[in-house]
This record gives sequence, C-alpha cells and structure tokens, in this order.
Amino acid sequence: MSADVMSFRHSTDGRWYHSKSIPKSANYTANHQYSCIAPVKLAAAMELSKVVGFLRRFAPIELAETWDNVGLLLEPTVCRVQKVLLTNDLTESVVDEAVNSKANLIVSYHPLIFFPVKRICQDTWKSRIIVRCLENRIAVYSPHTSWDHVHGGVNDWLAKAFNQHPLKIDDIQQLKALPQDLPEGFPGAGIGRKLTLEKPVSFEDALRMVKQHVRLERVRVARPLQVKQIQHIGLCAGSGVSLMRLVPHGTFDLILTGEMSHHDTLDFVQNGSYVILCEHSNTERGFLREFKGVLEEELHLEVEVSTVDRDPLNVE
Repeated sequence: MSADVMSFRHSTDGRWYHSKSIPKSANYTANHQYSCIAPVKLAAAMELSKVVGFLRRFAPIELAETWDNVGLLLEPTVCRVQKVLLTNDLTESVVDEAVNSKANLIVSYHPLIFFPVKRICQDTWKSRIIVRCLENRIAVYSPHTSWDHVHGGVNDWLAKAFNQHPLKIDDIQQLKALPQDLPEGFPGAGIGRKLTLEKPVSFEDALRMVKQHVRLERVRVARPLQVKQIQHIGLCAGSGVSLMRLVPHGTFDLILTGEMSHHDTLDFVQNGSYVILCEHSNTERGFLREFKGVLEEELHLEVEVSTVDRDPLNVE
C-alpha cells in the first residue's frame, strides 16, 4: 500500500474503507465519521483456510442464492497465501496475470465452475484455467450472490453512485429478503436496493452520476414518454430484471441494472420508468476496488485488482 493511501473505520457501521474508496458525500466525511490509522504493514504468508475464513465472515455463503455455486472452488494440495488477485470474471488472461504476479489466491466474483464438470481437458477454456491454477498452486474463491446480499457488498457499492445527493444509508432497503435462516448478525440481507433521494433530480443528473461511478462514458438508456424527476430508484447489480418484476409498476422512477431483455425494457418504459443498463459486469466490478482496502486492512496481505478483467461487451 502506498504511503498516501490510508485506511479508515466508519464510526457508525464499523467497516473499514480504503481512503480512495470513501464515498464523497455529506453523510460520509473523513473528518467526522472515519478514524485514520497508519498504512498497512504486509504480513507473512497466511494459511489458505484463514483467508477463506475471513471471506466467509465478510459474506457468509449461506447468503447466496440456492442455485449459486460459491465458496472455495479450487484448492491446491499446499497453498499459503501472500498475494491475492481480485477479478470479476476468471479468464485465461486473468490467470496469466495471476501467474506473472505470483498471486496465490484468485477471488473471482463470478464462479468459474457453475455447471457440473464432466471432464478436464485442454480443449475448453475453463478446463485450461482449472489445470493452470492447480499447476501453479493458485486457489480460487467465488463469493457471487453472497456479495450481492450482504450489507456493504456489491449492491451497496452501486448505490453509492447517488451519494452526491443527500442519501442516508438507512434509505437503502432490501427489495427481497432471503426466506431461509440467515446467519447470525446478518438480518434482513437482500439482493436488491431501493433508494429514495431526499430531493428529486433530473434524469440527466442521475445518468451523469451513474456514468461517473461506474467509470463509463456510454451506457444504454431507455426513456418513458413522459419526462419526470428521479427520486425513487430500484437497483440490482448484474441482471436484476427478475427482481424488479416483483415490484409493482410505478414504484421506481429509475431502474439501474446491468442487462435487461428488449421486452422487459419496453414493459418498464411503457409503465413510466427510466432504465439505465451498464452491461452486466460493469455494475459489479467497481466493488473490487473497495474490497481491496478491506482485505489489506484485515489480513495485511498484498492485494491487487486485475487490470485485464473487463466486460466482454462494449458500446462503440
């Protein structure tokens, strides 16, 4: 960690924030709500089980959707962790990056292994990744929807796009709570977020804030026939349309997600909602920069965010 990068603990939620990822808003100021500590000193290599233990404490795998495949997916016979590489998708380019940087653990938001694997040969890209990781003693962990549900996770990061306007954290509510027994200390976790701005803003202002937050110059938008101000926002990182369908039409002035079909987009627009689509992984990837600081502070390990990981779709 460079000398000008500090870590701060929030006085209300108790979570650690990297100084470069502290939200710039009236409700989140380093002067009043964060306490500063010294730059992190890196620790010696750590047992993989201890790193996995922290990852599971941050976002228990019990929070994940029942259809998901989360947790430790690849475990070499001997693996001590000194360097972690964070990525949204695990591709062959990311594996090259991990090998070249001597990472011992890849935390890949999306699971490399989702459907059952019947054989591992060199003729498929996923099989080649599995072989290469094990050959180089690189473990792979995937949190996926457990990060979507948890407080301080991916959806809360996405909601920070609107922190330029008065927006208390209490105004971010879960659209769908998990029906099963939740881990102790994680009440009310849910996969979507409902935001209510203190004062309405124009769609142009909301669009500008989203672009700035996800660091994109262009996104896809759909506008209803009637122009209106934006105050009530529904968001879900990735592909959130199935969740938004559960909410009565007219609930949200704006729906923010990664992707949506033509017919779903048309349905929301005809019912009076604006839609912003940033492409699937662009609504998720930015959280890695924030989580980097969390890992560095809690585990004192060297952590990097992949520089080659990117959404496969571009608007040109």
